[in-house]
Amino acid sequence: MTRHVHHGLRLFPTRDEAAAQDFVSSLRNHVLNRMAASMRARFEAGVAPSLGEGADSRDVFEAMRPHPYFRFYTAVRVKAQEMVWASVRASVERERERLAGLFTELSAARPAGGSLTLDPALPIPENVAAIDVHLMPGSYHTDGGDGDLGAGALYENGLSVFSFGLMGETLDDIGRSIALWLSRRFPDLAPRAILDVGCAVGHQTLPWARAFPEAEVTGLDVSAPCLRYAHARAEALGVRAHFLQADARSVPLPDASQDLVFSSMFLHELPVADIRAVLREAWRLLKPDGLMLHYELPPNAVLSPYDGFYLDWDSHYNAEPFYQGYRDLVPLDEASAAGFERFFEAAIPSLGWYGEAAVGAAALTEGAAGSDRLGRLADGVTWYVWGGWKPA
Repeated sequence: MTRHVHHGLRLFPTRDEAAAQDFVSSLRNHVLNRMAASMRARFEAGVAPSLGEGADSRDVFEAMRPHPYFRFYTAVRVKAQEMVWASVRASVERERERLAGLFTELSAARPAGGSLTLDPALPIPENVAAIDVHLMPGSYHTDGGDGDLGAGALYENGLSVFSFGLMGETLDDIGRSIALWLSRRFPDLAPRAILDVGCAVGHQTLPWARAFPEAEVTGLDVSAPCLRYAHARAEALGVRAHFLQADARSVPLPDASQDLVFSSMFLHELPVADIRAVLREAWRLLKPDGLMLHYELPPNAVLSPYDGFYLDWDSHYNAEPFYQGYRDLVPLDEASAAGFERFFEAAIPSLGWYGEAAVGAAALTEGAAGSDRLGRLADGVTWYVWGGWKPA
């Protein structure tokens, strides 16, 4: 069920709008759990026997593409994705001016002591500007001018519908789960400067500020309306964080200024050349013995051909054209090429779904072995992370 946004920037949907949002959340739950399970059963019974040895995710896609159930599943899932944004858009548009006023008040008062630094001259990268990423109308960068929070409000309220409760009470389960896992896996870690690249509205930025209250935490993104929303959201929630409009390939921060560089579901939205540029920039920004950590989709190398095919759905149908190219990479190879060492990857149980004890137990486990829920937003989700250390 939808976990409606309830902090100081909350919207006030009509009863019809709230009912529509709950319906769309339930529909997505149905698609990503029951319909997905039914599709897998049809694959195993009718398609898998026809595939030869050595078949990969692309072979599975070609075999499944004409299948009537896959076509039905895809049609319903695309329509449900479009309905996510449609279910919240009227509320956002109706309350756009009120949200702008709240931004003005919160950014002036700064009750949590955070900051916002925008760069009006920053070019928006083509991978954001040229497509409606995730089928979100206007993508993440469309800006209505000073004080506009529209894209940020559309994204956060849409995500509350999209995730049907799996992202936690404040849509931050990824950050909370990973920060807890990291504190158990590396108990001596005490970062004083943390950078979240591709932070959008800061869902996964704020858990780092809570987990490491002595640290200066900065969220970076190219979208001004998302960053305005992120700043106002953090202040409304009483969490001190700083937000900076910049391109993750060229960050206006000094060399060796960060202890931890993190991203959440960001790299797979980039072309391969840009991914590598971001990794090199992370190496530059980190202090010696600093940590680079990415929550991401699991690579094809750790999945079965069917699970790889299933995750690659978004590359074909959800306006995420770089998704599959990212997942074909081997994180260890990319981290090593950028200069990192002591590489690790992990499957981290969702804190909200499995609880603190399960996350703690995962911190004692090597590798990224996980269930077929690894990286999938479905009941029982397990988050995949990888990272490495800059040499001391």
